[in-house]
Amino acid sequence: MATMTVRLTSTKCSFLLCCCLLLVSIASSSSSSGAFLPPSSSSSQKVSVGLYYESLCPYSAKFIVNHLVKLFDDDLISIVDLHLSPWGNTKLRPDNLTFVCQHGPYECLLDTVEACAIEAWPKLSDHFPFIYCVESLVSEHKYDKWETCYEKLELNSKPMDDCLSSGHGIELELQYAAETNALQPPHKYVPWVVVDGQPLYEDYENFIGYICNAYKGNAAPGACAGNSGNALHRVSLKRISPVCRKGTRVSDVFDRVKSGFKSWMNSILVNIAGLAFT
Repeated sequence: MATMTVRLTSTKCSFLLCCCLLLVSIASSSSSSGAFLPPSSSSSQKVSVGLYYESLCPYSAKFIVNHLVKLFDDDLISIVDLHLSPWGNTKLRPDNLTFVCQHGPYECLLDTVEACAIEAWPKLSDHFPFIYCVESLVSEHKYDKWETCYEKLELNSKPMDDCLSSGHGIELELQYAAETNALQPPHKYVPWVVVDGQPLYEDYENFIGYICNAYKGNAAPGACAGNSGNALHRVSLKRISPVCRKGTRVSDVFDRVKSGFKSWMNSILVNIAGLAFT
């Protein structure tokens, strides 16, 4: 019996030792891979920002070039998870495979170009400079020179050429269509800026104030020093910024204004002519 007791005790110790070694192994594996660790505070506390836009809306271009780029000042981008969606007010045709863009076929091309850029260079630090370059040309009315952005940024155009020529860019645009059409509340115009799930409506140019107000981390970037304190005040002011509304082309507005002006001038000339003969 004594011998059996010793053997049982030895077996029990061996079993416990194996369990301990197994736990140590799992803990070591978890630490090295990070698979069992909670997300870091910096990533979990980032503020999500979505920009839903179309390439040839002048207000979208202006927002990207003059405002959105400020995310890269004072390390503000470190607290932001930015998502770009180049679709905007584009309409799907009944076949759900082709679409009509608000500012014409060239806008469809540039939206697809920017969708391919996001696919070709997934990192924000890689695709944002390209989109910024294209939208800068839009602001300068030189958007047909968009391919010069490859050389300016020293980018290899092959992945973009493959994306555009293969039709994959169209597939990406259809994905952005589904994403944009699923927005709740639905978007009404572009640029449509959403911070942590909440649209900013026509106060979108004050987006930094909203970001700083939404950020719950400990160390806010320097850019928030002048924004976080008065973010709610800015929200209450509801500054109205210009937008491209659904179903309204900017060129159509100018055409209506021009037509109305011509009619007004013609009526004045008729009246002057009538006075001349009286």
